[in-house]
Amino acid sequence: MYTLYFHPYSQHSRRVVALLDACRLPYEPRLVALENGEHMSDVYLAVNPNHQVPTLVDGDIVLHESTAILRYLCNRHRLDDWYPTGLGHRAMVDQWTDWGQSRMAPAVFDIVFNSVFAAPEARDLDAVRRGKAVMTELVPLMETALGEANWIAATPGPSIADLVLGSNITQLGLAGWRPAGGRIKAWYARLCEVKAFADTLPVELEAV
Repeated sequence: MYTLYFHPYSQHSRRVVALLDACRLPYEPRLVALENGEHMSDVYLAVNPNHQVPTLVDGDIVLHESTAILRYLCNRHRLDDWYPTGLGHRAMVDQWTDWGQSRMAPAVFDIVFNSVFAAPEARDLDAVRRGKAVMTELVPLMETALGEANWIAATPGPSIADLVLGSNITQLGLAGWRPAGGRIKAWYARLCEVKAFADTLPVELEAV
């Protein structure tokens, strides 16, 4: 059985939980209390020296990065619906998964951390403005990419790329940002119909 170190307000954790639950893969959840600094404890640093969540433990294999964990689970359990084997579809899923991490996630962090989680006196308003400027650029790119497709990589059903992007969108909701309309709003609504994804939503956003 897997062991998953996580926190429910980490979008990186939630995407892994969603995949595990959607595919009914058994795991032992271990909450890392970020708000109490548990991620900086000697005990957790021995598990993940990056002092971040999630961490997946599978016997002697310890994985720290959420997208690596998603790919590992898909490869290990042949979750081809979530991570297709066809070269073209897999390349598109990889592209949008990496885009979500390299382009969107830093903007999400700038906005949410400095609007919600940082102490008021430590909030960096320039970072918030910078993050919002990046999102202003990224939203049209995502709208165009969705086109007439139901899912971001034009797969028959949701893929791990949708989990990555969807968990980022959810995180932005903590700072009051919602898809205003169009294709992203419709796509996100479809993703929220996936029970395993909806079950990961922070309680503040369950009705959104």
